Amino acid sequence: MWWKNAVFYEIYLASFADSNGDGIGDIDGVREKLPYLKECGIDALWLTPFYPSPRVDNGYDVSDYCAVDPQYGTLENFRSLLEEAHALSIKVIIDVVLNHTSTAHPWFMESSASQASAKRDWYIWRDQSNNWESFFGGSAWKMDRRTNQYYYHSFAEEQADLNWQNPEVKQAIYDVLSFWLDMGVDGFRFDVINNLTVNDTFTDNPRDEEGKQVHLYDVNQPGVMPVLKEMNQWLKTVAPNIFTVAEISSDQLSVISSYVEEAGFDTAFNFNLGSIETLDLTTLTHEFQEMNARKHLPTLFFNSHDMSRSWNRLAQEDRETYELLSVFLLINRGVPFLFQGEEQGVSDFYPTHISEIRDIQAKNKYHEQCLFVEIRQALSAANEVNRDRSRGMIPWGESQRLGWIGTSPKNPEGELISSVYQELIRLRKAEGPFQEVTNIQLEKGCIRYQVEHLSVVLNFSESSVEQNISENVQMIYGKGMLSEDRKWVNVPSKSCWIGKE
Repeated sequence: MWWKNAVFYEIYLASFADSNGDGIGDIDGVREKLPYLKECGIDALWLTPFYPSPRVDNGYDVSDYCAVDPQYGTLENFRSLLEEAHALSIKVIIDVVLNHTSTAHPWFMESSASQASAKRDWYIWRDQSNNWESFFGGSAWKMDRRTNQYYYHSFAEEQADLNWQNPEVKQAIYDVLSFWLDMGVDGFRFDVINNLTVNDTFTDNPRDEEGKQVHLYDVNQPGVMPVLKEMNQWLKTVAPNIFTVAEISSDQLSVISSYVEEAGFDTAFNFNLGSIETLDLTTLTHEFQEMNARKHLPTLFFNSHDMSRSWNRLAQEDRETYELLSVFLLINRGVPFLFQGEEQGVSDFYPTHISEIRDIQAKNKYHEQCLFVEIRQALSAANEVNRDRSRGMIPWGESQRLGWIGTSPKNPEGELISSVYQELIRLRKAEGPFQEVTNIQLEKGCIRYQVEHLSVVLNFSESSVEQNISENVQMIYGKGMLSEDRKWVNVPSKSCWIGKE
């Protein structure tokens, strides 16, 4: 399948490229950057939601699944993007948010009109709430005063959860997917797909020793696997070459993998690896080993629209460390996902005032903290969870206008970093596909592994290391001095060495 050796590139549309100077990235901005993306070696784009939305959660609160938000363009603009991307042999996958809709969606507006509404059962309504909490904080239940019942929202109260027990809901979702397949998209990224509500069991969630709620009964519900397996089987029947990747809200690799092995997604994001908070080589190596014990290809990423950028979070703004991480991503078994600006070493954007924050999660944190601490401390606490950090406008040029959000700082070493990414992508395509990794080791700050016929040494330490190698291995990338007998190589501090048998 085409995706097994592809390099994906996530585009957070509002912040990527602004074609008309209104301060908001748009579809035509992506079209203008297609030659650049082709030059980078990108094989497929992942577009975050571009549908009409009140943007309570920056587009993940969809009010029309089969249209384009006017701030991003039109359906004709999107068709043109598909045609031009395909002409450059670049695939396009889109984000679909099927767990919930905006409360401004016509489905919910009809559902909430009265208890007798024909679409009442399209959402989850109850006379009594339980103790389930929203992932954005507070109760996951909102009283609708007009009809005197609670509706369920696992995220913001403006994001009402769909009732996947209802066959009409499933058919409506299939119709949405068919619409975009007919348009010509090459795949889907399924947002928080393990959160689907598929049964009537509303048992209270337990709490841990610190009093925090454990999301036990509101995610990974019994019955969700057959529902998703049926959907994936249908997708593969109507579009055999389609690519599907699932976002699973779990920190257990066995749970994440089950959505590939049982539900039938091609792969799923493993945030245990992708969102590690610090560069802990022991954790990184452990997750690497665990992922490769599974048969399916894992995802490989250190950046997304939901986390601080790896330039700040992991590399601590050190170019050599950053480049080692890029080798790990690209010369490895798995499906690499780059995030816009990653290939330039773009930095986090840090709001300096609450008015600059767009992320609902950070806003909630700020207002919660303001009850107990000073404004400056509340802002600091908000920025700790602020997903806007990675969502700043990409700094394409000096004349760039102010945008809907601040601009991410440009990296003065960006051109050098970009050349490294391009070289590694070329190397991946020349030597791949990479289907097997063996001999994963961590010793003295150095990660070593064998991927197919390549030996990879990543020296994260502050001193040089000596690594034993086979006599017939030739260096094809990196830095290192071979011993006279060609039995070991000396790899300098914060450097990599890749040898080919």
